[in-house]
Amino acid sequence: MIDSFEGANASWGAGLRIAERAFRLLFTLEYAARLLCVQRPLLYARSVFGIVDLLAVAPTWLSLFVPGLHALIDVRLLRLLRLFRILKLAEYVDEYGALGRALYASRRKILVFLSFVLMVVIVMGTVMYVVEGPANGFTNVPVSVYWAISTMTTVGFGDITPKTGLGRFIASFMMLVGWGTLAVPTGIVSAEFTAARMREPALLTTRTCRACLSESHAGSARFCSDCGAQLPAYARSADPKGSGGG
Repeated sequence: MIDSFEGANASWGAGLRIAERAFRLLFTLEYAARLLCVQRPLLYARSVFGIVDLLAVAPTWLSLFVPGLHALIDVRLLRLLRLFRILKLAEYVDEYGALGRALYASRRKILVFLSFVLMVVIVMGTVMYVVEGPANGFTNVPVSVYWAISTMTTVGFGDITPKTGLGRFIASFMMLVGWGTLAVPTGIVSAEFTAARMREPALLTTRTCRACLSESHAGSARFCSDCGAQLPAYARSADPKGSGGG
């Protein structure tokens, strides 16, 4: 991002190039270490995170070893591919995995929802093409469908607007429908999040209540379920049962 500013590039270009070489070396060493550590390196290389790792290091190496690459593709695209390094953060955050599982579990519902939205924008775009016509900017059906998408998503660029009373009535209806429709995928994914959370087994620990000496309390519990006394702090690394589940 800093490199995209001409003034910053002129002032700090040398430092940015050194930092880029350092990042290139670190990411390359990590990618090579992963291939050496896993039992099936080719399987990992073809996985999602394996491809992300490759895209994180490949652009800068390509620009070094293929001098004529700039004739085939603009060098800015290679710089853009460096952003794939950001995707590597998802590998170290459990919540990214939970989000991915929720989206995968709700894929059929989301697909049905997108199919419904697609049918609505095609029908309403065609109707607006008939109502408004080329004289008011609706030159063809695809342009009218584009207007329907921007209206239903409540974006409303304003480059194409209805001029007739009937067209404005249809546009108002589309805005109201879009306002309520956008909440549907959020509800679908949120429901999957809740269902996944409820399916997770409770993590039982060896913590003992100092008041009633009861054991096997959940890892997230702060008070004893038998007497209500406050439980000692839970240290995951020191608990031999912490790696298991109940």
